[in-house]
Amino acid sequence: MSRAPSSLDPLLGPARARIAAGSALSVLASLIWLAQAWVIAAALAGWLEGTGAPAREAVIFLALAALRAGLTYGAEGQLFRASERAVTRLRDRIVARESLAGDSGGFGGPGAVAALTVDKLDALRAYLMRYHPAMTRTAIVPPVILALALSQSWAIGLVLLVAGPLIPVFMALVGWAAKEASARQMVEIGTLGDLLVDRVAALPDIQLLDAGAQVTGRFAKVSNDLRQRTMAVLRVAFLSSTVLELFAALGVAMVAVWVGFSLLGVIGWGTWGAPLTPFAGIYLLLLAPDFFQPMRDLAAAWHDRAAAQAVAEEVEAWQAAPLPPLLGHGATAARLHGAPVIAWSGLSARGIDYPDIRIAPGSRLAVTGRSGAGKSTLLGLLAGLQAPEAGTIRVCEQVLDDRNADGWRARLGWMPQTPQFPEEPLRALLGEGEPDPALLRAAALDTVLDRLPDGLDTVPGESGAGLSGGEARRVMLARLLRARPDVVLADEPTADLDPATAARVTEALLALAARGTTLIVATHDARLIARMDGEIAL
Repeated sequence: MSRAPSSLDPLLGPARARIAAGSALSVLASLIWLAQAWVIAAALAGWLEGTGAPAREAVIFLALAALRAGLTYGAEGQLFRASERAVTRLRDRIVARESLAGDSGGFGGPGAVAALTVDKLDALRAYLMRYHPAMTRTAIVPPVILALALSQSWAIGLVLLVAGPLIPVFMALVGWAAKEASARQMVEIGTLGDLLVDRVAALPDIQLLDAGAQVTGRFAKVSNDLRQRTMAVLRVAFLSSTVLELFAALGVAMVAVWVGFSLLGVIGWGTWGAPLTPFAGIYLLLLAPDFFQPMRDLAAAWHDRAAAQAVAEEVEAWQAAPLPPLLGHGATAARLHGAPVIAWSGLSARGIDYPDIRIAPGSRLAVTGRSGAGKSTLLGLLAGLQAPEAGTIRVCEQVLDDRNADGWRARLGWMPQTPQFPEEPLRALLGEGEPDPALLRAAALDTVLDRLPDGLDTVPGESGAGLSGGEARRVMLARLLRARPDVVLADEPTADLDPATAARVTEALLALAARGTTLIVATHDARLIARMDGEIAL
């Protein structure tokens, strides 16, 4: 069996044995046709000469057809299961790694990862189910047919020998362009996915800013780019098919012309001495199309290979992208014991060095600095959502690591800039039972619920669709007020809020701190900073 390109080999994994078995069955099914063609040639030659046995030959032909159908069914079943196993295995790897990662790393946004996981990996199915067996049939079936043709006529063998190798040469030339076109198409799909996720999350803000025309214009441009990339791939695919069909048609036509004139007695050369018999002529005519058929199948699957190669390169880029690991296992765990003292020394991440500090329980601390200075990164480090590049973080007088990160997070309240929610109504997100109206007012969530048609029964979706960024953070604040965690990590809690609402959110956070909760806030809000006990300026 021909080897796949090196970058595709690791993607096959345990499915390799099934792919080999399916390809072998596919070859056997193709070889059965050679026996069927023999039976057809014998039947027609016998009919012309008056010596045939139609009933016997029909039974043999049907038996061979049943055997061929069974082999084809088995081959497709093996290849389908192999492709499912390979794609599912790779998809599980991506989901598992992303779910245990602190952020999306250097590969791209969530849209790019989703496009790779959901859409692009499906390109591997066609590659495994079509290209691999086609390569195997091309390596075996044409040489067998060439040997059979040479046994009857050196002229036909020469025609096939000249026409056959030209097809792979042109396919290789076209394949270089196909690979580049497929790679560009895959990039555009990822870009469009990222853009869609970003704009859906910001939909309420887009409506408030009346920026619909600009957003749709951007979508139109990106969609048009994707359309052009897709059409470029299709042009290459049609070009490769046209080249192949041209040479295949010329080869079959030359065989038909030579056989016809030889049987008519116009041509007396091209055989190994004896005149061409009707059986040999019919058999050669039946074999000629199947000499080219595996290469036609390979040409049809050539784009599948180019697309799979592009996906393999994206998978390699995803694997190579820096992805800060999530400390712990991301599972529910018992709360870590001890006073929630937080301290770090020599802490560094993403090229940012943080000043050493010790935070006593119940402290109120603001983390300030320009955008990109590392405020959100620091909160992620304190939550164990990523490991530091250098230094140590101590919580409850223990070094924060894989052993205690889940227990530490059980004591945390997390309020990110862009909250993500499970597919549950707001009522369930806020905890069991009916939420206290006073709590909703304290979180400034009461006005949000008033404008939602379904109120607490609204399902915001993963990205909080239907809620602005500020409203989604108010939902998280209501959860914190109800849960009363020992430590709250809030990232820009008052961003995108009007002054009155920002004041209500600030008072709610300070009310938590008054109950003994440690409050660490990353913010640009001068009024919120002024209410804190201390400040870390980055």
